[in-house]
Amino acid sequence: MPSSSVPLKILDIAQKLSFYGLFIIFVAALVGNTLNIFVFTKVKLFKGNRCTYYLTVESVIGIYVFIQTCILQIFQLMYQNDPANISPFFCKIKTTLNQSLRLLIDFIVCFEALDQYLSTNPRLYFRQMSTLKLARYSIIVASILCIMQTIPYIIFYNIVSPFGCIIINEGLKYYYSFVYYIFLNGFLPISISTVFSLLAYRNVRHIIRRQIPIQRRKLDQQLTAMIFVRVIMFVAILLPYTFYRIYAVKNIAYPVNSLQYAIVQLITTIVALIMICNNALNFYIFAATSSRFRHQVKHLFMKVWWPSLRQWFNSTENRVHALNIIPNERSTGLES
Repeated sequence: MPSSSVPLKILDIAQKLSFYGLFIIFVAALVGNTLNIFVFTKVKLFKGNRCTYYLTVESVIGIYVFIQTCILQIFQLMYQNDPANISPFFCKIKTTLNQSLRLLIDFIVCFEALDQYLSTNPRLYFRQMSTLKLARYSIIVASILCIMQTIPYIIFYNIVSPFGCIIINEGLKYYYSFVYYIFLNGFLPISISTVFSLLAYRNVRHIIRRQIPIQRRKLDQQLTAMIFVRVIMFVAILLPYTFYRIYAVKNIAYPVNSLQYAIVQLITTIVALIMICNNALNFYIFAATSSRFRHQVKHLFMKVWWPSLRQWFNSTENRVHALNIIPNERSTGLES
């Protein structure tokens, strides 16, 4: 194989991996996040809970992110170009939404860990701080902050030939490379979520000593365990990505047709696919690690979804039979 064809082969592998990998993750994310929303809003035990409210919002954001990503991927395959490299308006909007939603999910994971720390705290004062009203205000404030920090992107992101949609301000490049990716979307949420999930796990180990209803105790134990594994996955995905961004900042730009460029593109594709799994796997890790969650999903399916589906199929069948009534003799005579 000629050496010049090796980079092209690697780039082709990266492109196919991006397409098929994204498709598989999209299906898993759509199914998993939809099931999460149904479980956390339909199971009576979860209704009104602050932690499940955060998980529901996270699932809604995850569905939106994957639908947007899938639409952009289809557009890129059809027209062989990223729409962000064609329209300056779309360049700015795409960047603003992506960065704000990515940061908002980081906020939500930290809120989940913090809420479990407060709700399992042995001190009554801290437990009383954990309210649904606080959870709603936290989401609103975090959303505003995430949007505000992306305002410079609207101003300083533009299409520059032949590079496409890029930052045109050196100060914003520095902020984006060192502050946003490494700190705001890296070590800061990793540290906060890790600390509070560990503190919540410590609290829940001693929760049996407190005089609280057994159902509430089991719910706290279940949610703390679920958030603990959620944070483990969050850190396991975000930490390597943060180190990769540090490498990417220091990395030099290689010629487009070089082997080094092709390898970097392949690594970037793999890292990006791993990163978007952060929004796709919640339902599956909850089902894999929590027997109570599996039982709740099974109960919801057998007692709510399956009867509704069966009733819908029966009503559809009855409507079909109603359309096939044989006309009687009187009606036949009138028609003739």
